Amino acid sequence: MGNHYFIAVPLPDPIKQDLSRLQAKLKEDLTYKQWPIPEDFHITLKFFGDLPDNKVHQLKERLPEIQKQLVFSVNVGEIGFFGDSKRPRVLWSGVEKTESLQSLYSAVEEIASACGIVRENRPYRPHITIAKNWIGEAKREQIEQLDHMHNEQQIMKVDRIVLYQIFPQQRPKYHPVATFELKGDGDTGSAD
Repeated sequence: MGNHYFIAVPLPDPIKQDLSRLQAKLKEDLTYKQWPIPEDFHITLKFFGDLPDNKVHQLKERLPEIQKQLVFSVNVGEIGFFGDSKRPRVLWSGVEKTESLQSLYSAVEEIASACGIVRENRPYRPHITIAKNWIGEAKREQIEQLDHMHNEQQIMKVDRIVLYQIFPQQRPKYHPVATFELKGDGDTGSAD
């Protein structure tokens, strides 16, 4: 395994803690191999896989262009899964796909493409992975329970993106390599 990287929106602590509480509830019933620790929760914008150092360098040089994008907010919270309902391979918390988020995603794709990195050909599906790698069969009532488990929607501010490197054997396993702030709305007097 070489050096794998991805770009993501980091989550604020209250949302991480919230998802961590949700995980604790789900762990009672659901058999997943991997439950990411709260420090590793994120909203992926682009996964690169293995990148040579010169590409990482190019990305770091071009990613400041992201600062043209304005800070914005999205709703986070709904629960869903990818894969077959009998063995839902990834359990996630949904992220509202707003125009601002789509625009941020497209800007990242543009920059990556300018660095010679292949574009993603599937539509963007923003989500936060809560668990993955299902073991065994899911009982129907477990899946139905998921359908009723609507976590409260929360509003989350998106004000930066981070280039992460993956260290599979470590905890947390996603290490920030570089952070790029979005363009603030100039209100320095805000209390948050």
